[in-house]
Amino acid sequence: MKLPQSVVLNEIGPRLQLQNNLHLSNEQKLNWIHLLAESGVPNIEVSSFVRTNQKKDFNDAAELVLKLKKKESCHYSVLIPNKRGLTRAFVVDADQVNMFISSSETYNQFTKEATIQQTVQEIKKMVNECKDHGKSTRVYITTVFGCPFEGNISIQKTIKLANQLIDIAIDEISFVDSVGKATPPQIQLFLEDLLKTVPSDRCSMQFYNTYGRAISNVYTSLAYGIHRFDSSNGGYGGLFPSNEKNQMVATEDILSLLTQLGIYTSIDEQSLQHATQYIVNELTVDPTSKLFSVMKNKKHPK
Repeated sequence: MKLPQSVVLNEIGPRLQLQNNLHLSNEQKLNWIHLLAESGVPNIEVSSFVRTNQKKDFNDAAELVLKLKKKESCHYSVLIPNKRGLTRAFVVDADQVNMFISSSETYNQFTKEATIQQTVQEIKKMVNECKDHGKSTRVYITTVFGCPFEGNISIQKTIKLANQLIDIAIDEISFVDSVGKATPPQIQLFLEDLLKTVPSDRCSMQFYNTYGRAISNVYTSLAYGIHRFDSSNGGYGGLFPSNEKNQMVATEDILSLLTQLGIYTSIDEQSLQHATQYIVNELTVDPTSKLFSVMKNKKHPK
């Protein structure tokens, strides 16, 4: 087994919807993003232009990106659902535009109010505009290893969708285990077929720790040459179903694994812990990070 020599992590903690009614102001998010960038995190998804019931959220998202003190070595991306969000991404000059689609028809209707193929066509138009503006693109395929509505999803269905996205010139695809049910054998079967048609350098994996299998799934992916992963500092935030059990694998836990395996990343582990400590202090809720639980300098805020 030959593991990758280096790995790129995509930090999406600042964008994720925090659970348990947790909330961060723009100032708190800016401080957090700054600490993440200073630690050497190469990619940070800083905000989302997905409209909520509160118009203020949409405006705050744009204001946050405009106020960023960008570090040259870090790429700052935003998540968008549609053309309106894309326009806002161009206005704030995001480095990368991230979109999403589901491999489940029911879940895609739930999140996009459109069929999968309608969403593919919408993404194609937005990708063309991104190319015209010199922006790189990324698409999340959600519910790859299980859907809360449809249950198991066909591997071949997801791979067919991935190839469609590659054909319309998407730069990178992230395969999301939205409900955290994936197991190493499932990852193995999926990657064996996927990598026959989709290059590993166009693939990223995103795992949730709902059943405690995220790190083992990361290791399985590494064994297949995957060298890009999404993560969340502290493990805060999650996808549907929105509850405290469905939280993303912590950035520091993946980094700890990679360090022990001798795999290079651009991130300084000690500096990243400063970012973790900051966000813990601001939220006053312990993260799900296993590494944080053994940090000697663990302390609660005032």
